[in-house]
Amino acid sequence: MTAVGSFFGRLIDALRTSGVAHMVSGSFASTYYGIPRTTQDIDIVVDFSPASLRRFLAQLPEDEYYVSTDAAQEAVRVRGQFNVIDFESGWKVDLIQRKARTFSVTEFERRTTAELLGLDVHIATAEDVVLSKLEWAKKAGSDRQLRDVVGVLEVSGRGMDIPYIEGWLDVLGVDEFWEQARAAVPATIWTNGKGTESD
Repeated sequence: MTAVGSFFGRLIDALRTSGVAHMVSGSFASTYYGIPRTTQDIDIVVDFSPASLRRFLAQLPEDEYYVSTDAAQEAVRVRGQFNVIDFESGWKVDLIQRKARTFSVTEFERRTTAELLGLDVHIATAEDVVLSKLEWAKKAGSDRQLRDVVGVLEVSGRGMDIPYIEGWLDVLGVDEFWEQARAAVPATIWTNGKGTESD
């Protein structure tokens, strides 16, 4: 098993043992559904309670991981994020406390399962990965995020629920970025399977 696979497996096991609902998101998820790209971070959306956070942190020995207890507690309180760094591999996991807004709740409830790095894990759906990446493109003005969206659409678009995506565009304010991504994808994506024009 690779160093990142070992770290990932240990973190997922710690979350499960602590009773923490979670799902993989971000670039690891877009790589699963789309075109792989290099990253040194793993994003995991979590739903910690104060008690489950304590159980989770207790499983991270100080000589193996960097994690700030204060930052973790604050992230849970304000629905922010904190990170865990594996000293051995240098890899970092960003643990993102699920937001209370309707989209974030829906996205979390829709999570599915997939095999990543040899483990069966919870992961955001392809549609929700696209929407999340569109939001990041809006916030950061990042072409990289749009390229991730295009990659997901090119690889998985024919099986995706495009009307579901389009139903959230106005709510999230990402219409412009969706149109940019659509324009970069072959037209056949929109005429096969679920990936059908909603117009």
